[in-house]
Amino acid sequence: MSVNGPRLRAAARAVRAGGVIAYPTEAVFGLGCDPRDERAVRRLLAIKRRPARKGLILIAADFAQLEPFLQPLSPSDRARLAATWPGPHTWLVPARRTTPRWLRGRHDTLAVRVTAHPLAAALCRACGHPLVSTSANPGGRPPARSALAVRRRLGHLLDCILAGPTGGAAQPTAIRDLRTGRRVRGA
Repeated sequence: MSVNGPRLRAAARAVRAGGVIAYPTEAVFGLGCDPRDERAVRRLLAIKRRPARKGLILIAADFAQLEPFLQPLSPSDRARLAATWPGPHTWLVPARRTTPRWLRGRHDTLAVRVTAHPLAAALCRACGHPLVSTSANPGGRPPARSALAVRRRLGHLLDCILAGPTGGAAQPTAIRDLRTGRRVRGA
């Protein structure tokens, strides 16, 4: 699939209109929406059956898309992130106090990733901002790894499904805390 095709443009339009979409990521299909749209995020959380207190991940095409949500970083922290991005590395980074609770949950950090998945990155560029990214499955169920699986499980609840291959990773990305380097999820 072209990273500039009509389906990509349709998915970006759905996000800009306040919709919830599904799209491929490094390992699984993700559910996404505009992170600044509280109504869309709350709808995504309801579809996912995920408590808001847990917080969400934002993916972006580049670090500049994430900066408005994050506290200013030291040069060494920026270098640490840059060494892993773009790529399948999610980091917990100190969030600005203005970052909505519907994104960070009960935390003072926000989970963020600059994705290397070409279609997910193109979608972020087409939207002009990062996207919420949580696995496309109701809580407690295995994540969907294809557009067909998303359509079967959640299609009636979504505004758009952007078909395309996942990145082939066996597991969702590991999550590390930028302040401590500790892994909080994954191998």
